[in-house]
Amino acid sequence: MIVTILYFAQARERSGVPSESLELRDGSALSAAIAAIRARHPGLDALWDHLAVAVDGVLAPADAPLRDGAEIALLPPVSGG
Repeated sequence: MIVTILYFAQARERSGVPSESLELRDGSALSAAIAAIRARHPGLDALWDHLAVAVDGVLAPADAPLRDGAEIALLPPVSGG
């Protein structure tokens, strides 16, 4: 299956791309996508403890199942007022 990864704010800066496609085995969970993203973009390591991860617009746990065509968004914390 193919999923799309969307990088926002600091995640975009550290990955160097706004988005990319990722091929995973059918039936993969979000944790498989996270492992692949971490392998591709080690510059994100310092952010992982602070990132929220959404699948198709909904915050999701690591064991959330993925579907072909899913969008996974990496959302760093936001500050300001």
